[in-house]
Parts: sequence; C-alpha cells; structure tokens
Amino acid sequence: MKKLLITLLLTLSLALPCYAITSNGVDFPDTLKAGKTNIIFNGSGIRTKAFLDMYVAALYLTKKQSNYTAILEADEPMAIRINIVSHLISSGTFISATRAGFERTTNGNTAPIKTKIDMLCDAFKDKIKKGSIFDLIYVPGEGTYIYRDGTLKTTIEGLEFKKYLFGIWIIDKPSHGCESLRRGMLGLQ
Repeated sequence: MKKLLITLLLTLSLALPCYAITSNGVDFPDTLKAGKTNIIFNGSGIRTKAFLDMYVAALYLTKKQSNYTAILEADEPMAIRINIVSHLISSGTFISATRAGFERTTNGNTAPIKTKIDMLCDAFKDKIKKGSIFDLIYVPGEGTYIYRDGTLKTTIEGLEFKKYLFGIWIIDKPSHGCESLRRGMLGLQ
C-alpha cells in the first residue's frame, strides 16, 4: 500500500506544472512550451492604471535577455503570458489598448499589418474576466499562437508581426504607466 501511495504521489507531481515564480500575487510556471522548445521565465511586471492593478505579464525566452532590441529582432521561440487581475478590464478596453500599442510600435503605420491586428483583436472579443490568461507564443516559421485560457484562438504568421506585438510591452518608450511592467518583463528589476 505504501509503494502504491508513493507511486501515485510521484506520478501526480510529474503531471502538474511547476509554478516556481510568484509575481504580484500571480503564479507563473518557470518554463513554457513554444512548439517543441522549452522557454524560460525572463521576468514579469504589473500593468497599473490610475493606481489600480490591471494585469500581470511575464516574458519567456530561450535564454535570459534584457536587451529589448535583441529580443524583438530574434527569430526564436518566445512568449508573453498575460494574467488578468482586475474585473475592470473589458474586452473593449483591452482591444483598444492593444490597437494603441500597435500604433506606438509601428510609429502609426499599422496599415501593412491591419488584417493581422484584427485577427489578434478578434481573439480578445469574448468577455474578459479576472483570472483570464492569454498566452502569445511565437514559434519561428509558424507564427504567433494566441491562446485564451488554454484554448487556441488563432495563429498569426510572420516575424514582423511578432516584433510589433512583443514591442507593445518591451519597446524603449512604453505607454504611460508601463515602464515598471517593461522593466520587470526584461528582468531589470
């Protein structure tokens, strides 16, 4: 009986994800899968607005990196996990903020990737609630997989799109109130 219990406990421990990092009250796994590649937790931070916590986001890379330009240019597996921590975020506000982020990262020239931005925003259209999790997982040669609460919503092709998308969080001039989030994701704090 004792052997059976030990075997059962070992099996369960191997089946459960390892949540080794807690950031702002949110647990993040120390690794994620991007295609067939394990990617590691690089850093995380919290998005606040008007002194309220909105979401906690984490960046995953193949190796630790704090140079945002190198990250954006890299054609390597990577991911951003966004964990919603506020009931104040609606799909409309999230979509609006996403579109504004693309305006910043493209210097106002969103026309070449408009269809791809629309595909991404379509993945955010269902009601967002506290506890919702979005995974934006880039796999070279395949594109960026958009998951919502573990369900694949869409895949968007292109390294160029990934650069603009990830840039929303890590470019050198993030939106107002996002510098701490950026620094955290880059592992700088």
